[in-house]
Amino acid sequence: MRSNSSKSGTFHGLYAELFALYGPRGWWPLIGLAEESRPGCCIRGYHPLDYELPATPAQVFEICAGAILTQSVNWTSVEKALRSLHALNALQPARLLALGDDVLTAAIRPAGYFNQKAKKLRLFSAFFAGLDGRIPDRQELLTLWGIGPETADSMLLYAFKVPTFVVDAYTRRVLTRRGLIRGSESYDDIKRLFEENLPRDLALFQEYHALIVEHARELRGKPGE
Repeated sequence: MRSNSSKSGTFHGLYAELFALYGPRGWWPLIGLAEESRPGCCIRGYHPLDYELPATPAQVFEICAGAILTQSVNWTSVEKALRSLHALNALQPARLLALGDDVLTAAIRPAGYFNQKAKKLRLFSAFFAGLDGRIPDRQELLTLWGIGPETADSMLLYAFKVPTFVVDAYTRRVLTRRGLIRGSESYDDIKRLFEENLPRDLALFQEYHALIVEHARELRGKPGE
């Protein structure tokens, strides 16, 4: 890794470069926005520059459910599962918990690992209902079965609007290519790099993570940048 004196500028510079390349991402997509027609905004539920979302408990829950469903699969598959749950009016804790096992697993089958993910969704639904509008802390989320650091941080950042940085395989890939990390660092070490070298700003953290994902997808299969 580079010296401490150069890290802050480097992380700011990478963000500026990626934002110039791709613009605002409007992540996390919301199924209920998919049919809206605000100019330049919602394509398949994306909402560029609108950081007020999620605006309702149902939208908060949808993002959390998506964070569970996206484990080990791409977003296209998750979107299919979320649409199935939406059609069942089950993107809310009580309705999801009321679904029979066969109905729930059939709905989320496109997202893969459907038996495990059904269990995770049920456990999280009961937990979410018990929050009664309160924002959970990170450790609470990590105590839930099937919720690891990436999923917990995704929920906090995008659903509960807590400025905590999300690290995923894309983040590790981009930073390794740039020589900012060796690639063997722990999740928390990489997370700390961002949080120590950037202001704790919700919009910045949301955009930065989404931009890294976009950039890593563009780099896929390329030998260099």
